[in-house]
Amino acid sequence: MDKPLKTPPPYAIASVDHALRAAAMLQLEGGLTVSEIAERLGVARSTAHRLLAMLVYRDFAVQDERRVYHAGPVLELAAHSQSEVSQLRAAALPHLGRLVDLLNETANLTIRTGDTARFIASVESTRALRIGSREGMVFPAHRTTAGLLLLAQLGESELDEVYAAERYRDRPADRPDLARLRAQLARIGRSGFAVNQGRSERGLVAVGVPVYGRDGTAQAGLSVSMPGVRHDPRRLPLLVAALNAAARALEADLAAAS
Repeated sequence: MDKPLKTPPPYAIASVDHALRAAAMLQLEGGLTVSEIAERLGVARSTAHRLLAMLVYRDFAVQDERRVYHAGPVLELAAHSQSEVSQLRAAALPHLGRLVDLLNETANLTIRTGDTARFIASVESTRALRIGSREGMVFPAHRTTAGLLLLAQLGESELDEVYAAERYRDRPADRPDLARLRAQLARIGRSGFAVNQGRSERGLVAVGVPVYGRDGTAQAGLSVSMPGVRHDPRRLPLLVAALNAAARALEADLAAAS
C-alpha cells in the first residue's frame, strides 16, 4: 500500500516556504548570492539575507569567503553532482519557458535519485488556474511522470535493486507493487511517454518524455502539468509532440555545452 498523496497545506506559511525553497536551490545548484536567491523567490534582498542567515545557523547552508552561499552539511544530494544539476537546470529553463509559451501549462524538469524523483526546474503557466512550481520538491519516483519515465529505462535487476525489500523494512507501505509497476513501465517504454493522472497529487495531470544524454541513457524527464479539469485526452498527441521537440532541443544544447 502506497503512502498518501501530497496535499498542499490549507494555510501556507510564506516564510517557511521561502526558506525551504532557498535550501532546495542551494542543495541542487550551490553557489548562489543573496541577490540571486531574492530574485528567484521574489522577495526583498533583506528578507533573503535573513532567511539565509537562519539556514547557516541551522547548518542547512554555508557562506564562503566571497559571500556566496552553498548547501550546508545537513543537505546532501546523492547520485547527481551540483555541477550536473546546475548545468541541466540552466540548459532546460529556456525550453521550459518556450513550452509554457506554447501550451500555457506549467513545465518541469525532474531527475531520479534512487526511488525518489526531484524537481530541479519549473516554469509556471500564466493561467489563474494552474499547477504551481514544484522546484525542489521530492516525490516517490513511481508516483511522478518523470520518475516513471526514468524507471522505465532500468533493467530488471536494476529495478529490483531500487525496490529491494530490505530497503523498505522500516516502511513497507512505501514499496510499490512491483508486478504492477513493471507492467506500467513496459507500456511507458513502448510508447516513449508517460501520463500521470492523480498519482502524485489529487487533481493533477502531467505528461512527460525522457531527456537523453550523449551516452543514450535518460538523465531527466521533461513534463507539463495541468489541473485535471483542463486535461483533454484528444490533446495528448500535441502535448507529446511539443515535449519531444523541446527534449531534442535540450539534448542538443547539453551536447554542445559538453
